Amino acid sequence: MQNPFKPTAGATPPDLIGRAGLLDEFEYGLHQGSGAPGLLAIITGSRGIGKTVMLNAAEATAKEHGWAVISRTATPGFLAKIGDDMLRLTDELGDGPPTRKITAFSAAGFGLTTQLPAERVPDWRRTGEELLRLLDAQGTGLVITIDEIHAVDRTEISQLAADVQHFIRDGLPIGLVFAGLPSAVSDLLNEGVATFLRRADRINLHEAAIAEVTASYRELFRDGGIDVAPELLDEAAEATEGYPFLIQLVGYYLWMEAGKASWTLDQNSVHKATAAAQRRNTLVVVESALSDISDKDREFLHAMAEQDGPSAAAQIGHIITSKPNVVSKYRNRLIAAGLIEPAGYGKVDFAIPGLRQYLRG
Repeated sequence: MQNPFKPTAGATPPDLIGRAGLLDEFEYGLHQGSGAPGLLAIITGSRGIGKTVMLNAAEATAKEHGWAVISRTATPGFLAKIGDDMLRLTDELGDGPPTRKITAFSAAGFGLTTQLPAERVPDWRRTGEELLRLLDAQGTGLVITIDEIHAVDRTEISQLAADVQHFIRDGLPIGLVFAGLPSAVSDLLNEGVATFLRRADRINLHEAAIAEVTASYRELFRDGGIDVAPELLDEAAEATEGYPFLIQLVGYYLWMEAGKASWTLDQNSVHKATAAAQRRNTLVVVESALSDISDKDREFLHAMAEQDGPSAAAQIGHIITSKPNVVSKYRNRLIAAGLIEPAGYGKVDFAIPGLRQYLRG
């Protein structure tokens, strides 16, 4: 049996731990059609929390219900690419693309003159309306998913939102699901052209319960014929902190270690697997998350790292010698960036496992 764990960005894991019910409103909206609240959703959370995986799940659900799906990452020019996708789908559902036209025929010389159709540059809204009416006539619709909205110019996102709002007003069957870091979502919702997105279903992803991680590991390793003691499964699950990317990493390395030892895991194997997973998490998630923050942001984080648990604003202010309004400014900025999260009244804690240890190191 191949290793079922997929610790790669966007790869669908063998088990969506702790995500049951999050797409119920979306699925209900697919049954209801145009204007259903669940067809407009925004998925947020810190890096590695499983946003792309949830997008994948939404796409799979839409396809199961017969809806067309256009999936894009918010890179520059993504809106034009969606237009191309719409044009292709319209051709497939309609009469097909225009073909070469015969403009003249010469019998004596066996000559044939033809003219290729002009290159079609899709009018985004017009193409969308045509496609949606074709889909509506078949009793389905279109779902557009956009990943990593924190990585693109707001102009394109705002234009997309405005056009989708137009489709909804016309009663056309359209669904839109975004995914991005909290900071990008907050900025988007504060922009005037996208204010209707404030009515979107907000799916804020958090860590899974450790008990659910243990149960999932137990089932997957049992199905794989791997012998591991219950207490070692508990230890491995605790090492993930319920963080989806680490759940996949730890499971992946556990499976790899089992393959080296006749499909048995002992204490040493579990330690090696969890250590390898934490190193990989540091490289892929932690260092990436810190790559674009300011020196002042980093100073704030280092002050937090001095504590063994949640940090109070007063403690941080004392360490970095800053006034409460300055502390509040950086606190809000780091929360929006998905690096820290509220942890009770006036307190914050790290949102990414391994970040505290990395800063201390």
